Amino acid sequence: MTQTTISGVNIPGDLVLVGYVAGAYGLNGWVRIKPYASDAEALLTAKTWWFDKPELHDVGMMQAKMHSGDVVAQLMGVAGRDAAEGLRGTAVHVSRAHFPALPTDEFYWVDLIGLEVENLQGESLGRVVDMMDNGAHPILRVAHVTEATPAVGADKAVVSEMLIPFVDQFIKTVDQGARKITVDWGLDY
Repeated sequence: MTQTTISGVNIPGDLVLVGYVAGAYGLNGWVRIKPYASDAEALLTAKTWWFDKPELHDVGMMQAKMHSGDVVAQLMGVAGRDAAEGLRGTAVHVSRAHFPALPTDEFYWVDLIGLEVENLQGESLGRVVDMMDNGAHPILRVAHVTEATPAVGADKAVVSEMLIPFVDQFIKTVDQGARKITVDWGLDY
């Protein structure tokens, strides 16, 4: 899926926010990117990045490498430290199509957000709205919207949230085709 900007550039419809420009790296126009994931493989391999300033546009990535937890990169059209510093704060997007393939039973977080979650009893627990990492393992943040009730207000729905560890003990299946995750988790947990 693509959409077109005013300037006629085709923008991929599957862009994923992967980090931001933290500043310059060295004197020759390299930039330092703070990735949002500990595994920055998409930044290291995609040859085209998308920046959001001054408007969404593509930038050719010439070379990139990891350095102290950040990604440092040489970009086309960025010459000198001042030009690199001028990009500070710019959001960096990469097309989802350029993410490296994962082994079976591994998932990118972006692919889990929006999936419906139901337990082994077939009860709907809600939808994945976010992922978190507590250091030991990832956690699904699942939101469930209940119908409006007179006690709450005729026009007010109640949103409940549950946090489910994304570990084999609780996650039974992830079916991306059906957009559903089945978990061993009760409504009252």
